[in-house]
Amino acid sequence: MGSAHEKFWTHASYAVVGHSASKGFPQLTYRALKERGSKVFPVDSSADEIAGDRSYADLASLPEKVDAVVLEVPKDETEAWVEKAADAGIQNVWIHMNRDTPEALARAKARGVDVLTGTCAVMYVQPGFTYHSIHRWLNRATGRY
Repeated sequence: MGSAHEKFWTHASYAVVGHSASKGFPQLTYRALKERGSKVFPVDSSADEIAGDRSYADLASLPEKVDAVVLEVPKDETEAWVEKAADAGIQNVWIHMNRDTPEALARAKARGVDVLTGTCAVMYVQPGFTYHSIHRWLNRATGRY
């Protein structure tokens, strides 16, 4: 069946949230999801467009509700984005490695949001041999995939 981390990437639609003004937008995750055929929307209030696609300022601005959200924002913004996901009725949230905080995780638990964290999204969504595939192999070998 696969791990919870693997199952996260079986949703039909995603929002990828980044903040280009303070940390580069997560282009690899966004493009890999598009290449997989997933419906994906970029959310970045500091950019009008990402990879040629219209960017949305927040989750409430999306043209439709998504199944899951990938958060690759600065750590001090993570808790607020978990709250925004819950407010939008999105129950599946991936917090990019080293971007989670105890407060964000507590907020997710209080709001009933399923959160995955502790690893890089690209390890799961980008096929083929890359430096991320080395991480994928190591995590599989140690049972953390």
